[in-house]
Amino acid sequence: MKKILQYLFEYKTLSRDDAKEVLLNISKSIYNETEVASFVTVFLMRSITIEELQGFRDALLELCVKVDLKDYKTLDIVGTGGDGKNTFNISTLACFVAAGAGQKVTKHGNYGATSISGSSNVMEQLGYKFKNENSKLKTELEQANICFMHAPLFHPALKTVAPIRKNFGLRTFFNMLGPLVNPAAPTYQMIGVYNLEMARIYNYVLQQSNKAFTIIHTLDGYDEISLTTDTKVITNEGEHIKTPIELGKRFITPDDIYGGGNIEESAKIFLNILKREGTWSQNAVVLANTAMALQCTNNFTHYEDAYAAAVESLESGSAYNCLQKLISLQ
Repeated sequence: MKKILQYLFEYKTLSRDDAKEVLLNISKSIYNETEVASFVTVFLMRSITIEELQGFRDALLELCVKVDLKDYKTLDIVGTGGDGKNTFNISTLACFVAAGAGQKVTKHGNYGATSISGSSNVMEQLGYKFKNENSKLKTELEQANICFMHAPLFHPALKTVAPIRKNFGLRTFFNMLGPLVNPAAPTYQMIGVYNLEMARIYNYVLQQSNKAFTIIHTLDGYDEISLTTDTKVITNEGEHIKTPIELGKRFITPDDIYGGGNIEESAKIFLNILKREGTWSQNAVVLANTAMALQCTNNFTHYEDAYAAAVESLESGSAYNCLQKLISLQ
């Protein structure tokens, strides 16, 4: 590791193969914690290259606990995290609303490293038991339209660096990797990113994957559609800017999407929204993210149709029923 660090400290970058090898070695605990922390710090001081990101992804996918859910065309809605905004769990809520609209969802998530409550925190708080058995995940997908995959159970390397990430409390390149290494290899994916440079890198990587994707970034720094200002939307077909009115029928303020001061508060907000007890602003943000993700599946001719499906899912109670069914299967 010392040679690698010296090489990187000279402002050089890793090849795809070298990046893969380093992460494989990290997962095997070949390096000590100080060495790994120093390595991670390099990418806090400069941007990751496309080759490095691809190499890290290759390593995680090689080591990944395999899941076979390819009989279903599934969707994942995920943010990189690391935007420092402390919103409620918008992407995870959107997954349940999408499931309530009839879309199979394979949600990949983790504990919050830079936020109070990540998707795994809120799911655990609600009574979900993490698992990596294919048969159980398949049952959840069939009966509840959604299953949840806690990243450390599928990615040994993530488990190894979890304490370091938590101690840093800053976004690292592992935030960037999460959306690229869903064990279920979903057919459709909507990914929220925290800056435009990351959007550019993801666009390049995902264009090579031949999957339907949507990348979103709200221009004031959110890794999701926040409706606080305009949103950059990038798909297989190109990119454009959408206003809060176009996406969610209204502008909102950052205070409207505050995620609470602890995990319990986050879980309460989560439940309130699914039980149709959320505020207009909270609902609008969840519906906008769900609609954009549903449109990514190409099952809707227009965004307005996808939005209507999201509204029906939430207001009819279908989204909440998906959660109740999922928890009952534990």
